[in-house]
Amino acid sequence: MKKAVIGFLVLALLLLTAACSSNGSGSGSSEKKTITVVWYPNESGADMKDARQALDKVIADATGKKVVDKLTTDYNIAIEAVASGNADIGFLAAQGYIEAHKKNSKVVPLVVNSGASGTLKDAVYYSWLAVNAKDADKYKNGSSYSLEGIKGKRMSFVSTSSTSGFVVPSSRIIANFKSDNLTQDDLQTGGKFFKQVLFGQSHQGSAVNLLSGKVDVAAFCDTELERYVDVASGEFDKEGTTYKVKSGAAEPFNNLTGKEFTVLSVTPVLNAPVVMNTETLSKADQKKILDTLTSDKVANDKGIFAPEGSKGMYAKTKDERFLKIEDSWFDEIRKLTE
Repeated sequence: MKKAVIGFLVLALLLLTAACSSNGSGSGSSEKKTITVVWYPNESGADMKDARQALDKVIADATGKKVVDKLTTDYNIAIEAVASGNADIGFLAAQGYIEAHKKNSKVVPLVVNSGASGTLKDAVYYSWLAVNAKDADKYKNGSSYSLEGIKGKRMSFVSTSSTSGFVVPSSRIIANFKSDNLTQDDLQTGGKFFKQVLFGQSHQGSAVNLLSGKVDVAAFCDTELERYVDVASGEFDKEGTTYKVKSGAAEPFNNLTGKEFTVLSVTPVLNAPVVMNTETLSKADQKKILDTLTSDKVANDKGIFAPEGSKGMYAKTKDERFLKIEDSWFDEIRKLTE
């Protein structure tokens, strides 16, 4: 009799465990009432609040659940939040996703914003290496600009987890100075190649390091700077172009109006993915969010894909939209850190 009771209790426990694990088709919990979205420091500022809320609303409407933002001041905090399950969705860059996936294979890409063609063919943004405009002539080689003069200078990157703010520009520097036999580790601290190395912890922070005179050279990307600057001379996203901080620019550029920088190099980078933790997000919610984000309705949402002259998370120039993306798409970035 006692054995029968024990057997019954064990069976009941196993059935309960199986029921819990099958909730949400073996992934996440369909009973979860709140979805947490984590943002990099670049998108955590007050000037991006409306854009964050527009995306939060899309996710909330798709799932019927409350969406909570987790804002950060450090790339690693955002990466760890998704990897550990403290956030269900993350707006990360390629390198951040790669690091989160390495920590937890349940973290996978959800979508990425397309290029103007509406496809992955031109789904890129650009990494810049820049100097203060007043010093730009020191980096000229004939009529064009060169990276040769950056050796021995004070340098600012964004974060070692930043694709366009470290991985891509450091790879370009290594390729440019082959005879120095540099590694990415050599570029993270002063002494080997640079006199000093700082990390801005955001693209805005790296640009401020340059414009405030803390460094001579800085890496940051076009998409995070374009809302604060105007083209002073040249053409947007072209090497040799000079940009000026616009009047009325939001923090952290509010005290840098009129400051100018010149871009020495422009390098294409794979667009940044939206990622999800499939362990904490149910399969039902995953499908609802994916179907909604890739819909025409979201592609035409001006709060997310903003036409020229208005604010949004992404620029709408032609047919930009969200597209489903696979892990293998990021192998190109993986190769840069192997």
